[in-house]
Amino acid sequence: MHDDDALLRARYTEALVRTGRKLRTSFNARVVAHGLTYPRARALLVLEREGQLTQSDLAAELELEGPTVVRLLDGMEKLDLIERKAVQGDRRAKHIALTDHGRHQASVVAEISLELRNEILEGTSASDLEAGLRILERIGRAIGEETRHGD
Repeated sequence: MHDDDALLRARYTEALVRTGRKLRTSFNARVVAHGLTYPRARALLVLEREGQLTQSDLAAELELEGPTVVRLLDGMEKLDLIERKAVQGDRRAKHIALTDHGRHQASVVAEISLELRNEILEGTSASDLEAGLRILERIGRAIGEETRHGD
């Protein structure tokens, strides 16, 4: 690999990491203004999209460890955002479902997400978005393969 290629790859990955952090910070600031946290907002969006999930399925979707999800759900339950329901045939498992208040908050978060996407991608062509998406998906696959090979 040429030095110019190595430098370009370094600049690209550094920009990717920096941009990801800025995006998360901006999203977090907006949801905090509505009394939520980043993890709660993500959980609301996943539950709105997927419907009720078991705690373990939600943990997998959020890429969080079980004990972390339990603490997250305890807080969300206290705020009347979710309810835990018994899973028929498995007394240890619980389904997590949004309450009416949780569905309302999920719609607020979805609107925040839409506004943020529209702001940051304004003026970006569909072809640029498609090219960028191909690169990000390729990076995601490479990271996934690296993780699997590291086991």
